[in-house]
Parts: sequence; C-alpha cells; structure tokens
Amino acid sequence: MEPKLPLLPLMPMEELEGRITNGELAQAGQFPYQVGLSLDFGNQGFWCGGTLISDRWILTAAHCTDGADGITVYLGAIDVRNANEKGQQRIYSSKKYIIVHEQWDNETMANDISLVKLPVPIEFNDRIQPAVLPKMNGQYSSYEGDMVWASGWGRDSDAATSISQFLRYIEVPVMKQSTCKTYYLGSVTDEMICISTKGKKSTCNGDSGGPLVYKQNGENVVIGATSFGIRLGCEKGWPGVFTRVTSYLDWIEEKSGVVNK
Repeated sequence: MEPKLPLLPLMPMEELEGRITNGELAQAGQFPYQVGLSLDFGNQGFWCGGTLISDRWILTAAHCTDGADGITVYLGAIDVRNANEKGQQRIYSSKKYIIVHEQWDNETMANDISLVKLPVPIEFNDRIQPAVLPKMNGQYSSYEGDMVWASGWGRDSDAATSISQFLRYIEVPVMKQSTCKTYYLGSVTDEMICISTKGKKSTCNGDSGGPLVYKQNGENVVIGATSFGIRLGCEKGWPGVFTRVTSYLDWIEEKSGVVNK
C-alpha cells in the first residue's frame, strides 16, 4: 500500500507562493463561501481552508483544527497577504468555538470533519456568501462523473514550499468510488469522496479543509472538505480525497443547527 499523507504538515504563512496545482486564478466574489484559516498552534501558525455555511459557522477538516489554540478566519479574501483588500474581513475564533468530530481518527483519516463558530454573526455581501449543504432527504447523489469545483491557497506544485498569496481553483470530475479505492487500498470509505487529478489538477498542502462544491440550480452545494492525498506528491495523478458532506449532515445539524431541508 502506498503511503498516504493528509494534506499536512499544514503550510506555514511565510513566503507565500504557489497555489492549487495547475489551477486558475479566482476572481473577486467567484468563491464567496471560501474562507482561509490561519491556525494558532502555540509557537507555530499553519494554514487551511474552509467553507462558510451560515452567518456563524464554517465547515473544515478535523486534521486542521485538532489541537489548535485559536483561528483567524479570512472572509471574502483573494489576496491573503493584503489585509486592506476590498471586501476582506478577518475574525478571530478562540479554541472554545472549535468542534472536532468525536470519532476523528488521524491514523485512518476517518471522520475528518470539524466546525468553527464565529464569535459574532457576519453580514453577507457580494464577496461573502455561504454555500448550501446538500438537502437532507435521505437520498444522496454519489456525484460520480459530475464536474465539481475545489479552491484554496494551497501549493501550486510539488516543488513549492509554501502556500499561495492568491486564491486558485480547479474544475474536475468526481471519480468513481470503486476506482478511488483501488488507489488507496483500505483507506477510502463510503464517507469519503474523490476527485480525478488528470492533467495534474489537484488539491495540495494548504488546501486542507477547503470546499468541494457542486453547482446545482444556481446554488453552490458543498459536498466535500479537502482531506488527504498521496505522500508521493500532488502532481502524481493520484485522486484527491475529501470528507463526504452528505455522510455528516446529521452531525452538522446537531452541532450547529445548520441544515437544508
């Protein structure tokens, strides 16, 4: 079995460069649900992504937030180096606002999901808007073959040493689950969803926790949170693996009250 690596070590903020591998530069307001998370781990700061799902709640990965002392949330941002960027807001959430899934397992990457509560409600505008959760109806698409969007400030190549200054994105198809399982023998469960990374388009270090979105009837439906890839590198053609949001709708509602019925 090939060694896998959650998109860790989380990327430091210094010397910003790189991006989602072989992605496109995002425009202001194109991904209004995308948030950046600057995580405080004592003497170290690390970077992840997340998805705004209401005026108080952010969906991200457990491997990002587990053990963090606090988080600075970047909202409405394209350029994370520019604190004066038009529409960008930064809000600090303390440790008490972080909810990590109780069955999160950093060995198997099972239940790699967490929630971050904002200390105050935020006002939506053209650059800050929530994604919607899949409708809770008990009948959920596998999304296999559907084109989906992943975005973030992660590395642009396996040679890059730090995250991107600017938000990037890729549009890629969801991989058939049985095919994905052949890559990560025993590691991919039904609570995960995979993307094809042909053409070296992939999520990479620094994208962890960020959104996988399916556009449906004009809505941005968040169906995944970036979880892990292969230790060999982000440009090797191995599937990118996400936590499957439809598997956790009950948990999200229980913890946050956010639900789409």
